[in-house]
Amino acid sequence: MKHRLASRALNRCVQLFLIKPSNYDEQGYVVTQFRAVLPSNTLNCLAALTEDVVRRRLLGADIDVQIHLFDETVQKIPVEKICRLGQKKGEQAIVGLVGVQTNQFPRATDLARRFRVAGLTVLIGGFHVSGYLSMIPQIPPDIQVLLDEGVTLVKGEVEESWSQILKDAISGQLKPLYDFVDDKPDLFTKPIPILDTRLMKRFVASNFGTIDCGRGCPFNCSFCTIINVQGRKMRVRSAETIAEAIRYNWRHNKVDFYFFTDDNFARNAQWEQIFDTLIQLREKEQIDVKFMMQVDVLCYKINNFVDKARRAGCTKVFIGMESINPESLKDAAKTQNKAEDYVNLIRAWREAEVATHVGYILGFPHDTEASLRSDLQRLMKEIQVQQASFFILTPLPGSRDHLEMSRRGDYMDEDYNKYDSTHETMHYANFPEPGSLERVYHEAWQTFYSFENMKRILLNAAPRNYWDILKNFIWYKNAAILERRHPMMAGFFRRKSRDAMRSGTVVPARWPFFKMRLSEIQQYLKGTIQLLWEMQELWLQTRPRSPAEQRLVQEMHRIYDSVQRRLTVAELQLAYARARHHLPALKVPSKFSLCWQKWNLFHANRRVFTRADIDQNWLRIVERIQRYKILGISPVRFLANFWLDFQVTVMFAYAFLTSHHEEVDA
Repeated sequence: MKHRLASRALNRCVQLFLIKPSNYDEQGYVVTQFRAVLPSNTLNCLAALTEDVVRRRLLGADIDVQIHLFDETVQKIPVEKICRLGQKKGEQAIVGLVGVQTNQFPRATDLARRFRVAGLTVLIGGFHVSGYLSMIPQIPPDIQVLLDEGVTLVKGEVEESWSQILKDAISGQLKPLYDFVDDKPDLFTKPIPILDTRLMKRFVASNFGTIDCGRGCPFNCSFCTIINVQGRKMRVRSAETIAEAIRYNWRHNKVDFYFFTDDNFARNAQWEQIFDTLIQLREKEQIDVKFMMQVDVLCYKINNFVDKARRAGCTKVFIGMESINPESLKDAAKTQNKAEDYVNLIRAWREAEVATHVGYILGFPHDTEASLRSDLQRLMKEIQVQQASFFILTPLPGSRDHLEMSRRGDYMDEDYNKYDSTHETMHYANFPEPGSLERVYHEAWQTFYSFENMKRILLNAAPRNYWDILKNFIWYKNAAILERRHPMMAGFFRRKSRDAMRSGTVVPARWPFFKMRLSEIQQYLKGTIQLLWEMQELWLQTRPRSPAEQRLVQEMHRIYDSVQRRLTVAELQLAYARARHHLPALKVPSKFSLCWQKWNLFHANRRVFTRADIDQNWLRIVERIQRYKILGISPVRFLANFWLDFQVTVMFAYAFLTSHHEEVDA
């Protein structure tokens, strides 16, 4: 993003680069996606604050500010270009590395050093710096090195102080450290995060926005950093300010879906006013906005909370369940969670036709391989959540876990790049063998997102949630199983730059890098095709059907199970006849019509129930090719199978692309 904010008299040009850094993969390459899913709310917040500062002329009438937004999860950072701009006569460059989490800190450090070598002004903020320094008074060596190299650290939230920080940066009077952790801003009328449509085009959904309606959380979970950075006292934005932003984005940016990023929206003191305002937008102003939010497990007990959330446009809730083991909940000091309430919690949201997504942590002291597998089965079959995100317990700087382990001198991995909740970073009581917890972690993803469990979830899903859940299955299986990255930190199709690597890592030569990337892309494309075939089959077996079609499906499955091959015309007529016995209005097609349907799925796409026959035929063809019996492949059968597969793919793609309209109708 680049846009210009200028005063009437222009004497000085300031280039402000706000960068959300990514992290490194196992080989040391920066993780960048062709398309990501979750945009950075921090980046949008600081863009809004900067625009507000310049609009109010708090920097002076002679300052011309150009803002550049970069999200490294979807963009390569043009480091050399930024450095050249900063050295241009009459220009001043300020670089802010924003929203830096612990796993992104090594990358942020590498970027900061490169910018400082070029003489640019550099600031770093985010949960790693704020959390670490808010809990432990001693400055750790890696942070001290940055201070020694002239990097400014910003600790806490800057809504009340951003103008002063920018003034100090422009005048060359930045302090080494700004500390606002104990001076938390009132958010009630502060600027709402703004969206940049050009940046959003790099994400899967350009109609997606983020708003932090409030900050803080009243609970005291031991693994959490939120409470020690943003506090346990809730601070909220006004409902009308939020509504104005939604109106503007609806009319000018075509944004109709939001992620309310509050760590716990259910404890936002303005939740009812916000819901009432959204209900008015939807029902009186015809602004069909939808959203997802994060809530706690007790939210369904709040009077009118679930019902009003549904009317306000909530389609999904993310619930910090963390564990269904009561002992593990005690280990985490998550005393507000009662495992016996989980079934009622999920049922309440399901009855309101709101999808449920739970966060689940593995590696508490009372967790074992057997208990985690047993708990996972209960999570799927008894509690029946519709989506789950799994995390490995990680002692994040800023959490009470990290503080207590530091005081005891317990082992913690020194590589912060691993602190992404997908790696083992400490010793786990019942997983003494290195890598054993990670194996169970990946097994949990495979088990929950198995075909049979996804099928069960979709068959029981409300029609308004069907496509949202199915699309998330595609996203999550692509990330967690194909790319083996946490979905919340991944998108679609990894991009790699040969020279964008971790400091100290040897940059490969061009030819070895090319061969490596070619092999990776081939494997990824193969996995993607298999994933899309699986999703097609899932859709064919679960898509909503009329009563007549459901009865026909049952009869066709009975016959198919007995013959295990593509049904003949006579067998199809038998299935129709049996279904007609229960549904007299159902007509039995002629032999010609059925023969046409067998080879032309467009003629009656509601008669397609599985792609099993198509896949079986492909397997036979591949087997013959592998056995060098290409001449034994019938060209007619090959073309017929290709034609059927093409039609199923087009049908699925059409249903996928038109799913937004189906959700609106529902």
